[in-house]
Amino acid sequence: MSNQPGTPPPVGRVSLTVPANLEPAYSNFALITHSPSEFVLDFAQVMPQVPHARVVARVVTTPVHAKLLLRALAENVGRFEAQFGVIASLDTSTLADHLFRPPTGGGPAFPTPDGGAPGTGG
Repeated sequence: MSNQPGTPPPVGRVSLTVPANLEPAYSNFALITHSPSEFVLDFAQVMPQVPHARVVARVVTTPVHAKLLLRALAENVGRFEAQFGVIASLDTSTLADHLFRPPTGGGPAFPTPDGGAPGTGG
């Protein structure tokens, strides 16, 4: 922003400082949990066909902020789609199905402890 030092930002805006040494975290998987007083968003990296995700960032926030974040994300996805076209939906029923289903024509994505394919009971 072009505010002079010591000048408050315009109403409804927040001046943001990003530390020079802040490392970006790439995430392609998120796990969201909540309690009556907070939401916990774990952002992780997961590789297709690998049954383990590595959390790269955790954000804990209030329910009110979570709802504001949801609204802001929906507005930004709408702007993105208006500029670049509709984001294709996954062709599977869930993200987990998309990430962990066995490759077409191959064996199981990963064996269960008893050696069988996941979801087959052995």
